[in-house]
Amino acid sequence: MSKKFPIISVTGSSGAGTTTVKNTFDQIFRREGIKAVSIEGDAFHKFDRAAMKAELDKRAKDGDHTFSHFSYEANELSELERVFREYGETGKGRTRHYVHDAREAELWGVAPGKFTDWAPFEDGSDLLFYEGLHGCVKNETVDLPRYADLKIGVVPVINLEWIQKIHRDRASRGYTTEAVTDTILRRMHAYVHCITPQFTETDINFQRVPVVDTSNPFIARWIPTADESLVVIRFKNPRGIDFPYLISMIHGSWMSRANSIVIPGNKLDIAMQLILTPLIERLVREAKRA
Repeated sequence: MSKKFPIISVTGSSGAGTTTVKNTFDQIFRREGIKAVSIEGDAFHKFDRAAMKAELDKRAKDGDHTFSHFSYEANELSELERVFREYGETGKGRTRHYVHDAREAELWGVAPGKFTDWAPFEDGSDLLFYEGLHGCVKNETVDLPRYADLKIGVVPVINLEWIQKIHRDRASRGYTTEAVTDTILRRMHAYVHCITPQFTETDINFQRVPVVDTSNPFIARWIPTADESLVVIRFKNPRGIDFPYLISMIHGSWMSRANSIVIPGNKLDIAMQLILTPLIERLVREAKRA
């Protein structure tokens, strides 16, 4: 952790909804006049698209059918830790972008499936914001949670996560349901061993729970809406959280445990604004004092 150069890490798997959470953070940063440097987890993949396909084929021939982007060894986690550490110490660092599609290719001038060159952060930032798959990894090689000052998990129940991924990959990437299903199955080992352990390291978890039938996510015709969902918000350390205030401000909410509050799904944005804004303000205020 760093008092002078704070780091916020938002972690969740593919299809979990971390991009939506990032949009809420961006709103808070704009409203509060906070200059944030943003980095994406995809920037720290080890392989570009062609190289990843070749690696998958190689491992499959060797009998390994569990390798995926979720796997530790498919990512430059030591480089991500170095970026966290350097930013916390100096307010400086570097990142790059993974180009997903033609729209991003036009923006960055790099072919889809490739990385841009590494580039230094802009000077004068107030904090570093990470959003991706591995922002809270703690294993024998790296310890990312030790460098992050605020750690957020975005964790829909698994069937909902699959539905969101299937619909997203079909709509925006042109994949078939069968292709997405194969990806989900291949990733399951790493999901269990590399993704879920991170949510014991997070300070706050936001878990969306549908209240409609999602028993077969592979035939679901649409994603459950916010009105068809609840969100469980779990605080690792509830000390200092004003639960009576939150319940009074968020209509229809209640406490399910001493460290958890349940809210209607359509109240997620306001809940995040109420919970996160004072935490972010405190990080920036203490950084300026330091």
